[in-house]
Amino acid sequence: MEDLELVEKHVIVPETLLNGRRLFLSNIDLTLVTYLETVSFIEPTSNDISFAEICSSFYRSLRRILVSYDFMAGRLIHQAGEGENAGRFEIDCNGEGVVVVAATTSTSKMSQLGELRCPNKPEFKKLVSFLHNEEWMNLEIKDKPLLLLQLTRFQCGGVALASLSNHCTLDGTAIQEFIVNLASLTRGDDLVIQPNSDRSIFKARNPPRISHPHFEYSIPKVSDTSFSIPGSILIPAIIKQPFLKTTTKLVYLSESWISNLKSLAQRDGKFMKYTTFHVLAAKLWKARSIATQVPDECISTVLFPIDVRRKIVPRAPKGFAGNALIPGFARSDMNRIKTEKFSALVDEVHKGVERVDDEYVKSNIDWLEMNRGVPCRENSFSVVVWSKLGFEGVDFGWGRITNVVPVEIKPGLVIVLPGDKEGGGIYVCLELPSEQMEDFYKLMMAKEEE
Repeated sequence: MEDLELVEKHVIVPETLLNGRRLFLSNIDLTLVTYLETVSFIEPTSNDISFAEICSSFYRSLRRILVSYDFMAGRLIHQAGEGENAGRFEIDCNGEGVVVVAATTSTSKMSQLGELRCPNKPEFKKLVSFLHNEEWMNLEIKDKPLLLLQLTRFQCGGVALASLSNHCTLDGTAIQEFIVNLASLTRGDDLVIQPNSDRSIFKARNPPRISHPHFEYSIPKVSDTSFSIPGSILIPAIIKQPFLKTTTKLVYLSESWISNLKSLAQRDGKFMKYTTFHVLAAKLWKARSIATQVPDECISTVLFPIDVRRKIVPRAPKGFAGNALIPGFARSDMNRIKTEKFSALVDEVHKGVERVDDEYVKSNIDWLEMNRGVPCRENSFSVVVWSKLGFEGVDFGWGRITNVVPVEIKPGLVIVLPGDKEGGGIYVCLELPSEQMEDFYKLMMAKEEE
């Protein structure tokens, strides 16, 4: 995409600005004050529509949707005054807008990008290239838009919709609902789901009451880059690390592979039924921990975000537009991971999911109220499931989404993506040093002993 050209750049503001307000951010939101890059690939339903018409309808629907999602057009701000909440981040719903860029390439086709599920391609970075200008890099956090979008039209008529968004605004489920609503408005219809951005259901208790150990979190060191609960930035120290050549790999796991693994776990396990996630997370936990050579005496932890919308009491409202994911976890020493039956690891993942009930969620939020929390850092990794979010097939009128992927995948993260419509199954994607990746793949595909 050497001929990628900027067509236009706009700041899109809400069609009408309602009463200005400040939006409370929960402790869950405040662990996620960081920008994410994703890209949705959209195949054209018709080549008759011009890119100018696509952009026009998209801008128009954005103006409309930002009335209901007013906080997306706002800016982060610190609470003023004194007391325990002074300096805590919230969103000033001031209607300053979101940034949208339109770009085209006259020679490149979407098919030339290869496997669209696999991140960390130089071409993917170009799909957000006009969002990462010098002006953006020099902005303070309080001046940065919470959402920036780049529409790129390919020579074949396909469109890439890339986003740079602050994760404190929405989690995966809420983003999917935002996209469904945006597509509906672009088609000329109404909102499908009325958003509710009130996060007060996730406020900490007064006084906080920590009733569980929360091994899913670590107290950050000075060298960590993160946000404290009040919202102050911990400045990272520069740490020199030896250069390691890494590989990003997309691993396909067929339905029969998953079924065989579930059957094995259920024959030997303590519980009657395990889900695909239980066995997948356990297999990833074992394979990745051994491949990365975690010492036998050390604890290895697998983290997995759990949607607690329906676990907390009272339940989050329909259309909850915020973050409702807290980390579940399974942990064990490496000697046990290597020697125990596979079903024992599946049991640990099962327990990690089941322990997250209403009281656990509230204890988690209270722990974050009392501590500066970041996800467990030592000998850990996260499994994030995108395969069930339901982006595929969302119709903008001028094109349907075929798949959504991160622009890049970070070390310490494994993403689960949907398989092909015809063949089923799932894909897992991760990045590791090249030699470790070879070991990981062999371990992942190896048959577990009876």
